[in-house]
Amino acid sequence: MATLRPTNPAFLNRELSWLEFNSRVLHEAEDERTPLLERLKFLAIFGSNLDEFYMVRVAGLRRQLSAGVLLTSSDGLTASEQLELIDERVRALIARQRHLLHEVLLPLLRRVGVRIVSVDELDGEERTRIDRYFESDVYPVLTPLAVDPGHPFPYISNLSLSLAVELRDPVTGTVRFARVKVPKSLPRWVPTGKPHSYVPLESVITARLDTLFPGMTVLACFLFRLTRYSDLEISHTEDSEDLLAMIEEQLFQRRFGEVVRVEVQTGMPLHLRELLLDELRTGEAPEMAPLSEREILEPGPLLDVGDFLQLSSIDLPEHRDPPLISVVPAALRDASRSIFDVIREREILVHHPFDSFGASVETFIETAARDDQVLAIKMTLYRTSGDGAIVQALTQAAQRGKQVAVVVELQARFDETNNIAWARTLESFGVHVAYGLPGLKVHTKTALVVRREHDGIRRYVHIGTGNYNTRTARIYTDIGLLTCDEGIAADISDLFNSLTGYSRGAEYRRLVVAPARMRTRVVGMIDREAAHALAGRRGRIIAKMNALVDPECIEALYRASAAGVEVDLIIRGICCLVPGVAGLSERIRVLSIIGRFLEHSRIWMFGNDDAPEYYFGSADWMPRNLDHRVEVVTPVVSEEFQQRLHSVLDVCLGDNRQAWEMQSDGSYVQRLPGERGERATHRMLLRDSWGANRDSGIFPIQVSPLANVRPMPRGQPPSSSAAFVTIVDD
Repeated sequence: MATLRPTNPAFLNRELSWLEFNSRVLHEAEDERTPLLERLKFLAIFGSNLDEFYMVRVAGLRRQLSAGVLLTSSDGLTASEQLELIDERVRALIARQRHLLHEVLLPLLRRVGVRIVSVDELDGEERTRIDRYFESDVYPVLTPLAVDPGHPFPYISNLSLSLAVELRDPVTGTVRFARVKVPKSLPRWVPTGKPHSYVPLESVITARLDTLFPGMTVLACFLFRLTRYSDLEISHTEDSEDLLAMIEEQLFQRRFGEVVRVEVQTGMPLHLRELLLDELRTGEAPEMAPLSEREILEPGPLLDVGDFLQLSSIDLPEHRDPPLISVVPAALRDASRSIFDVIREREILVHHPFDSFGASVETFIETAARDDQVLAIKMTLYRTSGDGAIVQALTQAAQRGKQVAVVVELQARFDETNNIAWARTLESFGVHVAYGLPGLKVHTKTALVVRREHDGIRRYVHIGTGNYNTRTARIYTDIGLLTCDEGIAADISDLFNSLTGYSRGAEYRRLVVAPARMRTRVVGMIDREAAHALAGRRGRIIAKMNALVDPECIEALYRASAAGVEVDLIIRGICCLVPGVAGLSERIRVLSIIGRFLEHSRIWMFGNDDAPEYYFGSADWMPRNLDHRVEVVTPVVSEEFQQRLHSVLDVCLGDNRQAWEMQSDGSYVQRLPGERGERATHRMLLRDSWGANRDSGIFPIQVSPLANVRPMPRGQPPSSSAAFVTIVDD
């Protein structure tokens, strides 16, 4: 990995740590043990992740640099130093991606009958078919754009593919430049008519450029792609009365964000690269850092590897993971019993996707919508599949006269447009929609059902680590609790009142809530373990999260390690803590699990001198989660459920196939099975999620990992609600 060169060696750089995470994703595509089409999927995920990284993180650093901001990251690196190290690391990753795709995966795909070919490789019948397709479907939507004194350089949208065409006028001898956009509205991979044989759309267009520029001589044609700054800049004040309108305006302005990356096809000559840079510089705001050769990347002959996600679902089951079997939780298998009757008798802990999301969470909301005894339903929606059962159930409940209140987070990155659409749909059916609190994202995953029963009003609650999203529930690992515990229900009621009304800070009975007191509680529990260890008692911490960035939490973990506490951290992505350093973190170990499912659950275990406390919820230990988001973490007091959560942690810690051990320099080393035999987290959980043989479960629900997932439109920012194509921001 790139040399970190930190001035504060107690912290690793956030951006470089994220790039190491994406390197592990790329390794899944390189690993020969991964089925071939799954390798293609991981390559696509790697590319989509990198797109978002540039749109948000690199763009933010470039803006800091342009504004002369002198702030440094926790490790002491300036924006300029970080950009230099990012560029070095990304170029190494792109070289791996290029080699993997063109020297390994495409040849392997050919061996199993999947061809990605140029028009020149087609036989006569295929060429005729492609020519007909061009005339009927492609040519009518193409718009060639000349660049000359009378035609300024055109606006080029974010992540769109374009052809840079160099032409000569045979009469005047003048050399001209033109741009042709590869339409997003058409499939990237055009079937040739033979099974599993495709031509890239840009190749179809390139072969027929003579029809777009009749009478001109085409000298050269190369593909290029721009990445623009795409984060939102929402100014939150107490006078911000219309957050919806503000975000819609920001979404419009996002289209014109400055260029932060230019990808060009292999072989583009220097004069064309310079022409592109010159024209793009002309359109930039003067205060922005000027584009240079550092912003140009050359991924290879094919750009936008994220589009390979569409091909990874080809019907070749022998080259894909076996279909997912989600089972109905044992407590919910009696179809004659209402889910409320079951929850009233006992709480239900579910682990998705191994436990069916549809048979638990969706059934909870759907039953509430139909049940005449239910008076009210309240939910938070961060990322949702709005055409799924939950949104339909909420609209049905409102139509049946129930009070339905939904807090829709409009600022869920790259899902803003979707969330605005779902919010308006819900409002049109009479659902009360709130848009959260000024300055805070509502990231918690909570639902409340208020029901009239023979002994009075009872409240039922769902608290989870994952979004209410049918699609991602099949491919993200998440924990959820269904309960009618009075203390938890009262806390959730107070939370919703603060989200939809006015509050100066509620005191919560059972739940740990951000931004109110979560950091204080977390640091306090870490320090308690240190105190146990210093007193000669047993101190133990296991924490599973997406990311660990918060300096106060990291410093507390260092104190715990120095005091003698054994700490195991299962951190999927960014980790700014430095493990295994004598005198600082010698008792801290960090693992990252990368595999078939996206590790998304957050579980904390504090040993507390053999009186362990367990928690799970929506928050990572990051400043954004602890300071700028509404998060909920719930304690788990049931000994049975504590054992279940511990079994998940044990499986992860014992992994020798998907697990990567973090080194003190920020690099990672993948564990290998050795003589013990392979212990892969996701295979073990598929077989034995809660320590009970899943094969004995009745009513299995079989779902292919990408079944019923609509492909993400090309050129659009990645969205976790579309498919497993981004694992950066949640």
